[in-house]
Amino acid sequence: MAVQLPTSAQVESVAAELGLSLSKEDVASFQGLMKGYVDAYNIVDRLPDPLPRVKYPRTPGHRPAPEENPMGAWYVKSTIAGAPEGRLAGKTFAAKDNVMVAGVPMMNGAATLEGYVPEVDATIVTRLLDAGATCLGKATCEYFCLSGGSHTSMPGPVHNPMKQGWSAGGSSSGSAALVVSGEVDMAIGGDQGGSIRMPAAYSGCVGMKGTHGLVPYTGVMPIEIYVDHTGPMTRSVADNALFLEVMAGPDGYDSRQIGCAVDAYTEALDKGAKGLKIAVVKEGFDRPDSEPGVDAKVRAAAKRLEALGAEISEVSIPWHTLGAAIWAPIGLEGLTQTMMLGDGYGTSRQDLYVTSLMDFHRGWRKRADELSETLKLTMLFGAYADRMYGKRFYGKAINLSYQLRAAYDAVLADHDMLLMPTVPMVATKLPEPGASREDICARAFEMLGNTSPFDISHHPSLSLPCGLSDGLPVGLMLTGRFWGEKALYQAAHAFESAGDWKGF
Repeated sequence: MAVQLPTSAQVESVAAELGLSLSKEDVASFQGLMKGYVDAYNIVDRLPDPLPRVKYPRTPGHRPAPEENPMGAWYVKSTIAGAPEGRLAGKTFAAKDNVMVAGVPMMNGAATLEGYVPEVDATIVTRLLDAGATCLGKATCEYFCLSGGSHTSMPGPVHNPMKQGWSAGGSSSGSAALVVSGEVDMAIGGDQGGSIRMPAAYSGCVGMKGTHGLVPYTGVMPIEIYVDHTGPMTRSVADNALFLEVMAGPDGYDSRQIGCAVDAYTEALDKGAKGLKIAVVKEGFDRPDSEPGVDAKVRAAAKRLEALGAEISEVSIPWHTLGAAIWAPIGLEGLTQTMMLGDGYGTSRQDLYVTSLMDFHRGWRKRADELSETLKLTMLFGAYADRMYGKRFYGKAINLSYQLRAAYDAVLADHDMLLMPTVPMVATKLPEPGASREDICARAFEMLGNTSPFDISHHPSLSLPCGLSDGLPVGLMLTGRFWGEKALYQAAHAFESAGDWKGF
């Protein structure tokens, strides 16, 4: 992709975009001065791109027919056998379709990315394969991951594994459905506003959003560096802890991994809940959109943990009610600048940049009308805010996120974890074909209130099922101290071991 010296017209056009008034003489002068830059860019172009080696053979796989994909949860099926031995030997997994698997198509739920095939494996894919797991393919996800429902993906909606026609949650919609249905032992999820924990709650599985940076994001298509998380979704707490042990830790690329501290999470299993101090957060319940059946199940779950020996107390964290509002400028402006205008990565950090994705993703600009209604909404407002007010609200929201973090930390100084519903409601009915934009967006964003604050506070947060309401799963969310995933697994495993959650 050789770089050419810009023409006079191109210099004039760029100058106009930047608000510069150039004379013909200025244009000619700048053209001459740019020749050295053009030479430098072409040196970079000719040098080989030092990408990680792909270790395990695979084929592109195939798009499954409806009869082998009744929930719409698979994007591509492709079997990749990992190492012959390892801690995950005999285990299977699916990668959310924003996770790169070399040689296998990736569209991240978006029509504008269809046809892209990455040439690298995400770090976590390599780690899982190195540990002996077998990849079975790519799980459907929401359109560029911009939905907490399961109805915006271009391949089609993902159905709740417990009730056809109802949402599986999102954006890791296919990941949750494949895990709950038993088609895989684990699926990789991604969480920027709750997209691991929300589908775990809606569908009935265990989902862990670790401390920000615990699991390397390298090779996963970013939304916004400050909120990007990836992690495991499983049917059991024990499997979740095992998979996290394999996935976690620095990889030398991901600039999110500041002060990363890993642990032996499986050692927390079977320790019971006795002595754990759990704070029931008042503001996580009785929200305007809370369903009484959900609140009741989660409060009953707290009572079960108390009966198992945990010390339960109710606390008030008023800042929690502000968390989703603080998240908004970071999420909206961040995704607009990084994922979309920044060609999927943006600039100003040291990561592994997969330039083939950047090249392909640029094409959205010529097909913007094909973007999902949820992405159009978030981009329109993100671009409007930037045009009218600059970056000040993004910056102020980042500053406020430290106060939000401090409010949680003040309670966590005396407690091991916080407890509240993952989402305030059970799964909703999928919007009908031809549904209004208002309905599409409502079903996509209505459930973020309890989950999104922890994407900007960066605390580890786990969702596990704690019963049924109206025949659909209820999610219990436990949130801990930085690098405190082990305590969350201890409490979650104690609850899970006390009895089948479906009968709770």
